Amino acid sequence: MNNLTKASHYVPRHAHAPSPERAAGTRTWPDYIPGVRIATWNVNSLKARLARVEEWLAYAQPDVLCLQETKCSDKAFPALSFSVLGYDSAHYGQGQWNGVAILSRVGITDTATGFGDLPDPYEGDARLLAATCGGVRIVNAYAPNGRVVDSEHYVRKLAWFEQLRTWLDATATPDDPLVLLGDFNVAPEDRDVWSMAAFAGATHVTEPERLAVQRLYEWGMVDAFRSCYDQDRLFTYWDYRRGDFHQHRGMRIDLVLVTRALAPRVQWALIDRNARKGPQPSDHAPVLVDLDLD
Repeated sequence: MNNLTKASHYVPRHAHAPSPERAAGTRTWPDYIPGVRIATWNVNSLKARLARVEEWLAYAQPDVLCLQETKCSDKAFPALSFSVLGYDSAHYGQGQWNGVAILSRVGITDTATGFGDLPDPYEGDARLLAATCGGVRIVNAYAPNGRVVDSEHYVRKLAWFEQLRTWLDATATPDDPLVLLGDFNVAPEDRDVWSMAAFAGATHVTEPERLAVQRLYEWGMVDAFRSCYDQDRLFTYWDYRRGDFHQHRGMRIDLVLVTRALAPRVQWALIDRNARKGPQPSDHAPVLVDLDLD
């Protein structure tokens, strides 16, 4: 894995590390050690937020960025715009809804979409994209929302997570350098939502959904952000309505999971609330994780 480039503006989780959830207002984060910066961001329409993404790439300097909800077709994906910024890209999209992309400045090879030969409960929804970037297998996931508990969409959401676990069994091991990240549409624990009472009877916090994520941990995945920070009220998503962002009524549903082979190499993590501010923001904030892979 020595072909990985140095993660610019690398910050450790100790020695003057910033808070886990903050506005990244300072555009220069100090260099630390050779490594790779991997990030995930549900942009809720790439067409509407391309300028925001380009600006964020310039100051956050991720080596790999996974995007969800691009809401564009493969033909309409702005690969050239990202190429100008030094990023190769792969995209899997259907057009109006969903869509996932991987941007990488450490190369992209062996791309794969969906669950391969396995049945997909959300066939055609463009929710899973995998590629090898600089020696690490990157799996970008946009899990189904589920809509209403016990609805047909909710049942299929659970089936989708079960198939994700089956797909991992078939394609990887916990000893592989693999990162599974994206919008999971599940808050893993009570501390990952602003109020459990507010979510009573709703999706994202039900026991079956959380057990689906737990099964990924049991397989051998580790929540990279939680390995750095144990505090509650650290959120990645805030509804556009009711002033939820300004009232800090959010959820942590955007996750970066690493295999146990990579877990000891997690150095630092951040939820960049700054990217949730300003004109036409996404309702999600990016999550960054730095890995020491020198």
